[in-house]
Amino acid sequence: MALNLSDLIAQQVGNIAGNVALPANQKNDILNGLSNSILGSLTQTATKAGGLDMIKQLLTGKTAAAQSPITALAGSLFKNNVIQKLGLNSNLGGTLTALIPTVFTKLSGLVKDQDGDGDVDINDILITLKGGNKPAGGGILGSILGGILKK
Repeated sequence: MALNLSDLIAQQVGNIAGNVALPANQKNDILNGLSNSILGSLTQTATKAGGLDMIKQLLTGKTAAAQSPITALAGSLFKNNVIQKLGLNSNLGGTLTALIPTVFTKLSGLVKDQDGDGDVDINDILITLKGGNKPAGGGILGSILGGILKK
């Protein structure tokens, strides 16, 4: 079964955060919050002018995850929506926030030439994020972005 964007993010978050000691009663909230913050940063960026190009640069590795404004936005969302609301201490919050660039780097490693045109472009990213199924016909951008933005 192909994974969609939410699944890919959750899988990478689980893999990367697996070695961090999390409070048992908050573990699911923390991991879900981390995933939602990453997805939220992609969603917000996709709606901005030039946002798709920023996502392309990040997910193809042309922009380092640690220097990306998308990563910074995810960190900010995580801090405001999870760390503060759950009352996590600054050491744990910092450790978890520092995982965000690694998640984006792992996501960029999953993006390959999906449409057979010989390069990795926004279409390949969208196919990968949809779950790796090459769509038939036009309207790919609208249908996939619609799926991303509805999350």
